[in-house]
Amino acid sequence: MPDFYTPAQRKLQAEFGTEALADRLQATMTDSIGTADAAFVESRNMFFLSTTDEHGFPSSSYKGGPAGFVRVVDGQTLTFPSYDGNGMFMSVGNIEANTKVGLLFIDFEAPRRLRVRGTAKVLREGPVVASYPGAILVVEVAVERVWVNCPRYVHRMTPMEESPYLPAEDGTARLALWKRIDLMQDVLGDADRARAEEAGLITVQEYGQRVAAGEL
Repeated sequence: MPDFYTPAQRKLQAEFGTEALADRLQATMTDSIGTADAAFVESRNMFFLSTTDEHGFPSSSYKGGPAGFVRVVDGQTLTFPSYDGNGMFMSVGNIEANTKVGLLFIDFEAPRRLRVRGTAKVLREGPVVASYPGAILVVEVAVERVWVNCPRYVHRMTPMEESPYLPAEDGTARLALWKRIDLMQDVLGDADRARAEEAGLITVQEYGQRVAAGEL
């Protein structure tokens, strides 16, 4: 397996005398997802995704779904859906331009951390997309590196409940609260605008108050 570290990382390792430690940790990395790690990934209902845009700026995004929404197809491949969002398409847009991605899976109860690095592509149609109810797109990642991170700084937390906005089995989903803001109506699609009017429009101030109060 070629050297995982960059020259800048190696320079800091030399400065702080951690080259041997870094090499030992690199030796524990694999180029595929094993059975135990696959089970861990598919038990998660969220992960953090890192991508980079055309200007070189990184983006870190929280991705949530029902447990199992990230699927390990085989040791070299995993998939996850892109649901309805705010229309910015930052993560998927970045993947279209720069295919390198990083995924961080965390268990806040155990705790435990697992990192996956790979090359991604965006699927717009086909059986994989159809298999994810409510998905607009699906991202497929060709796995290149997998490794476990020390969890000592992970705060131990207990989840309360899953998001009520997750798509149902038929693909339908609850309307996002921000789509009911009156100032957003002229930029929404016809279907969302009709649903917002039916649910009742709110002001920006009302939206802010609801979010501050913990309302979804």
